[in-house]
Amino acid sequence: MKRAEILEAARVCVCGERERDYGTPENNFETIGLLWGVYLRAAHPELAKVMAVNHIAAKDVAAMMGLLKVARIATGSSPDSFVDLAGYAACAGEIATKEDSNV
Repeated sequence: MKRAEILEAARVCVCGERERDYGTPENNFETIGLLWGVYLRAAHPELAKVMAVNHIAAKDVAAMMGLLKVARIATGSSPDSFVDLAGYAACAGEIATKEDSNV
């Protein structure tokens, strides 16, 4: 795939059906962050002393999902992993710039 094709495929994913299916990335990633926080506190009780349940922010979820894609690329790349990585980066960037403008 050419870079423009990867970016266009990512745009279609994050600006189209996925948002209709799962809601906005911000809301979806906030929910994932809450669930991850609860899981981490339950699986590692020592974290409950230092980590609030809602400590994993939407921007962090998007970045970590990008890291998941990087790990998949490292062990055997599929064009879909690059598309998803671009999509997660775009979502993280949008969330971060919204947060910056709300400060």
